[in-house]
Amino acid sequence: MVDTTPLTRAVEHFADRLRAAPQSRLQRGAAAEALELARELARRAQVLEGVEPREMPDAGMFAAADQITVAGNDLAVVVPGEADVDEAVTLVEEAQKRAGV
Repeated sequence: MVDTTPLTRAVEHFADRLRAAPQSRLQRGAAAEALELARELARRAQVLEGVEPREMPDAGMFAAADQITVAGNDLAVVVPGEADVDEAVTLVEEAQKRAGV
């Protein structure tokens, strides 16, 4: 059993920061950065599940936090190893830095 706690914590932290961010910050790119992260996490989860990846839709800037939460938790369920968890955590942390939240 792989410990995915670091991934779920990183995703929740980023999502919480997005929810607390002002609309102007979301409009300046934080929401777009979060959407790109959510799409990548979802793509990875779908590949690991053996299904054809579908792109996560843009549900609007106020849904970005929920989208990364869902995608991150989906990936946490299927991630096969510690190295994969570490790689996903790095993706989340880098996206959060680029988002500026």
